Amino acid sequence: MMQPLYLTSLHHASRGGILQNMLGRMYDGQNCSAARTLELVGERWSLLIIRDALFRGTTRFAEFKRDLGLASNILATRLDRFVAAGLMESHVYSEHQTLHEYRLTEKGRDLQPVILALTAWGDRWAAPHGAPVEFEHAGCGGKLEQRLYCTACDQVQPPAAINARPSPGQHGASCAHITRRICRDGEPIPSPTEVHLHGARAASGRGNYRRR
Repeated sequence: MMQPLYLTSLHHASRGGILQNMLGRMYDGQNCSAARTLELVGERWSLLIIRDALFRGTTRFAEFKRDLGLASNILATRLDRFVAAGLMESHVYSEHQTLHEYRLTEKGRDLQPVILALTAWGDRWAAPHGAPVEFEHAGCGGKLEQRLYCTACDQVQPPAAINARPSPGQHGASCAHITRRICRDGEPIPSPTEVHLHGARAASGRGNYRRR
């Protein structure tokens, strides 16, 4: 059966060999929410699995394997970790062969803005022939965008206008290199390379992939 056109844009992100020497995936010395997130979804293939679950509705092991061209052992490891981390839930859909579906939880679906942001960056800086796919609002067909805004003044902010600062969740010395740079005599120092997402607002609605 022929696949819909929008699915053909997302096939086999890589045909390369399996990385033999895997780097450690834990960031024990970092008291940082970005580092904690990378521990869950920062490994090779992880975000592509989440992408397909979000925007293709992929749930079955064989579908992930076919569409991504991913080795079974790597896929099984990623899915098991997603279930253990609460990003997915495993459900039996065939008692005959004990086959499972892997469905995103609310925690997993909350990674949608991450996929949108990575895609927007890639469209600008890593797509020399133009964006291969686009996101649209399923309700009206409008293009989706993400913007940063300030919760105090409700203004859209460029990266250079965003500062990082210590928060109640910070402890120990692991974040000292950040707070030392951005705080001097109690005053923040703007730095476009050290960005804290104080507020993020993404267009609502389930995105659809559509071939350009």
